[in-house]
Amino acid sequence: MNHIVLIHPAIPQNTGNIMRTCVATHTTLHIVKPMGFTLDDKKMKRAGLDYIQNLNLQIHENWEDFKEKNPGHYHFYTRYSKLCYSEADYVSEGDHYLIYGHEHDGIPHDILKDHLDDCVRIPMDSDARSLNLSNCVAIGIYETLRHQDFPQLSKVEVQKGEDFLYE
Repeated sequence: MNHIVLIHPAIPQNTGNIMRTCVATHTTLHIVKPMGFTLDDKKMKRAGLDYIQNLNLQIHENWEDFKEKNPGHYHFYTRYSKLCYSEADYVSEGDHYLIYGHEHDGIPHDILKDHLDDCVRIPMDSDARSLNLSNCVAIGIYETLRHQDFPQLSKVEVQKGEDFLYE
């Protein structure tokens, strides 16, 4: 099973978008406190639309609480890694946790230092400091799912029918 982990998220719209991505990809969302908003924030709800009701969401008081309850393969998305995210192993047996940090300063360094071999980087222009958090999550989970051959996801249009454009 795949999981998205947000450590100290600050922007409700990003979290709302990530919630939609999690529902669309059958991915559990974990939020590690503190958060920069409340779960009933209007901006987050607007970004998450009606998808939120189908979300598997788990809230953790701190990093230690999360780690204790969630063993598995950790993939820390950080600009400080030397390993490209597409080169990580997302197919090993067990749960895979894609871990992202606070929008302003990323994953705390004390956490990263304990997991240097599990860090990955999304390549970007050398003049860019970062990408939007919800975009990074989408890149990460879809790369993970690609490696896993998109389990339980439809590869054809089912809402209007796979031949909709041809009719």
